[in-house]
Amino acid sequence: MKLNVYLAGEIHTDWRDQIIAGAQGLEVTFSGPVTDHAASDDCGVAILGREEQKFWHDHKGAKLNAMRTRKALNDADIVVVRFGEQYRQWNAAFDAGFAAALGKSLIVLHGADHQHALKEIDAAALAVAATPAQVVQILRYTLEGELPQGAA
Repeated sequence: MKLNVYLAGEIHTDWRDQIIAGAQGLEVTFSGPVTDHAASDDCGVAILGREEQKFWHDHKGAKLNAMRTRKALNDADIVVVRFGEQYRQWNAAFDAGFAAALGKSLIVLHGADHQHALKEIDAAALAVAATPAQVVQILRYTLEGELPQGAA
């Protein structure tokens, strides 16, 4: 078995790198959004031309990013959505809802301080993890039926 995993959400920490490194040796292909914030924000005007109003600048970028995200979510077997500590994660919430609507297996990744705010998203997920290592363990179990060493 092989998995396509989309890593959605927060772009300001190395959680994606931790999961990818931890999954070495597993039959997993990872994808995700453009994590260069400026490139993601400016892709629309860089490709389609400058806009005078910020709304239209953002609108162009959002639509181009949506093409990439929709393709990746449709192709994914599992979607991992990380909600970070520092910023409001509207895109992450949208990706989680879109993945749930597509019937994708959803893993939500966040700290205890977000439990109440994300209760509906957590309820739609098949797993709620607190660390990237737990996500790797879920992927390993999904692919190989293998529990972490020392597990009860």
